[in-house]
Amino acid sequence: MSAQCFDTVILSDLHLGSEVSRARAALQTLKASSFRRLILLGDIFCDLNFRRLKKEHWQFLSYIRKLSNPKRGVEVVWVEGNHDFGLSEVMSHLVGIPVYQEYEWEFRGIRHLAIHGHQFDRFLISNRFVTNLLTIFHAHLQKISFGRQRIVGFLERFDTVWLRLSDKVAKHALEYGRSRNAQRVFCGHTHEALRMSDHGIEYFNTGSWTQESATYVTIDDQGVTIRAYDERADDHHPGQERGEGNPEFAELPAAPGLPRDIEYEGVYR
Repeated sequence: MSAQCFDTVILSDLHLGSEVSRARAALQTLKASSFRRLILLGDIFCDLNFRRLKKEHWQFLSYIRKLSNPKRGVEVVWVEGNHDFGLSEVMSHLVGIPVYQEYEWEFRGIRHLAIHGHQFDRFLISNRFVTNLLTIFHAHLQKISFGRQRIVGFLERFDTVWLRLSDKVAKHALEYGRSRNAQRVFCGHTHEALRMSDHGIEYFNTGSWTQESATYVTIDDQGVTIRAYDERADDHHPGQERGEGNPEFAELPAAPGLPRDIEYEGVYR
């Protein structure tokens, strides 16, 4: 079966380093699709502690770096999220792609704007100390969540409701999009896939890759679609050890050069 072909694929809130990051599923999704542009719409990392990354997390980063090889003809864009703050220089070095606060482009005469969305989360901005405490609590729950459905269900509700104010983020994103003359606005941050429109401007939230219902957005000639990952039995491997850094990244802090790209699947050539 041939890969699905899109102009743009957008995913966000993978939270690499988190116990509930579905990096393997995200990697499978990218490899199963063809696209001209990939937008990583923020919070790709959980935090700055790279020692928390599992082997599958490094594999995802390795594939992103391969996608960024100019030979592939794929534009790879990283839009900074609140969890990615301070990683711009590191990411440019690590995977060789530019990092933006927001990103604009046109497709079929339609102006698109991608911004993570934490900029519109007024509680996050005004109550950083409380937010940090709840983030620590959330991370602790993640460690004990696997195999315990009640806790997993609570985490999903916690992700979608906890201080995220999905409708308010959407409202402010639409207002911001209008100020930038954008016809479509894309955000992450809330962990809740959502589609809204107001006075001719469309808003899309990409959801997240930390829940059972992992979602992402695709753009093609038929329009914008919010897609759900098809669950695979081998998706979760909670017992995997941390600290198994990909050998390809082992020398990155000391060397600016990156190994050559050797794979060419799942993208336009």
